[in-house]
Amino acid sequence: MERRQVNKELQRRFLIWQICRYEPVGDTFAPVTSPSITPPSLLASAGKQSTNHHHVNLPFFIARRIAFSGGKNFSRLIIRIAVVAVALSVGVMIASSALIAGFKSEISRKIFEFWGHIHISDTAYSLSFEPQPIDIKQDFYPSLDTVRSISPTTLGQMEWQGKGPRGGIRHIQVFAHKPGIIRTKTALEGILLKGIGKDFDWGNLEPYLLEGKPITLTDTAISREIIISRQTADRLQVGVGDKFIVHFVKERDQTRRMFQICGIYKTGLEEYDRKFALCDIRQVQNLLGWQENQVAGFEIWLDDLSDLELYNEYIYQEVLPEDLLSVSIRDKFPSIFEWLELQDYNEIVILVLMLAVAIINMITALLVLVLERSTMIGILKALGAENHRIRSVFLYHAAVITLNGMFWGNLIGLGFCWLQDRFHLIKLNEADYYLSYAPVRIEWITVLGINLGTLLITLVFLLLPSLVVSGIAPVRAIRFK
Repeated sequence: MERRQVNKELQRRFLIWQICRYEPVGDTFAPVTSPSITPPSLLASAGKQSTNHHHVNLPFFIARRIAFSGGKNFSRLIIRIAVVAVALSVGVMIASSALIAGFKSEISRKIFEFWGHIHISDTAYSLSFEPQPIDIKQDFYPSLDTVRSISPTTLGQMEWQGKGPRGGIRHIQVFAHKPGIIRTKTALEGILLKGIGKDFDWGNLEPYLLEGKPITLTDTAISREIIISRQTADRLQVGVGDKFIVHFVKERDQTRRMFQICGIYKTGLEEYDRKFALCDIRQVQNLLGWQENQVAGFEIWLDDLSDLELYNEYIYQEVLPEDLLSVSIRDKFPSIFEWLELQDYNEIVILVLMLAVAIINMITALLVLVLERSTMIGILKALGAENHRIRSVFLYHAAVITLNGMFWGNLIGLGFCWLQDRFHLIKLNEADYYLSYAPVRIEWITVLGINLGTLLITLVFLLLPSLVVSGIAPVRAIRFK
């Protein structure tokens, strides 16, 4: 038994020596002037047991020698096409995933920054624009924004099955709203006034404030300043500093208020921009007949969007009294978030199509390589190489081609993302897409997944065509021209 193992080791080392004496030229081997390994050094150690035995990976050794040795013009062309196909596929996958992630992130950010993540209102609240008043003196206001996490004990009491929180509650503020009709000398426009107080976080609105300044809120007098959207200002043909009258219905009677424009905003969400304007919450309280300590509800911002459902459940179960209700903005405006979720299917389709292109081209390249190296396959078989070792040679070679294409694909994809982020090359119709350009957001975990997935899936699909090696007869292959 031991002698058989020694003979097998001698045969393997002799095969390595034969390969080292030659280098691939075209579809066969040519002698090397100074081989790096000699038979005495190989054979002398074949029967010795040593802890310092150096194992040579023969398939990788051969693949490394033939990978960049050149070949026939046709095979070189096919390999270049395969590299280009893999590069384009990886580049498109990286770019498309970054574009879709950026698109979803930017739309979500606009909605959340303007509306908050969670709304607290009376349980009788409906979709009508006449909410029930809530006393501002609540146990959770304004201390709720000091919550930085949720303890495991509380999560257990909530019977929460998902992941724990990644952040805390960032901000809480009051709001109230009242519908009205803006009247100018030339136009009428329906509007929904959103009243805000001193606790309003102007940092959320600042990126969208195109002209003017925030509303000045003082303790002595109710402000008559108002911030309207760019869309409303264009339709009414007004600007910063202009005044207009807003008509309201108060207890079945008509009343009106004079406002002066102090700012103009634009979120790009046309459906909401044309409806809402910001004013002093005390104006809305007076129009609704409420006291200063009565509001329509509370808006809450979180540190991490992924905690939305968790904190919505936490606030509802552990914080609010029985007469109050918490609703996430995702549940309040479901249509736009359903539309955003459809983008995930588009991303999957693009990834599958691009991966299919890379796989088909790599299968073609592998078959051409096997056909071109049929003489080499015959020689290796004649020297005693097993089929699985020869298949490994071509799989290693295919891996080199794939990695080469992936390198260029990453350059193309990441380079495009950098150019798009810096110069906004791709423009969008803001009325249809809520954005004036296509944003990008590179998620490095996704990029790593695309690269590893492309390499592994491609090599798995190449296992089947590599079986062609098993059907090649040594005698016919050596005589093949």
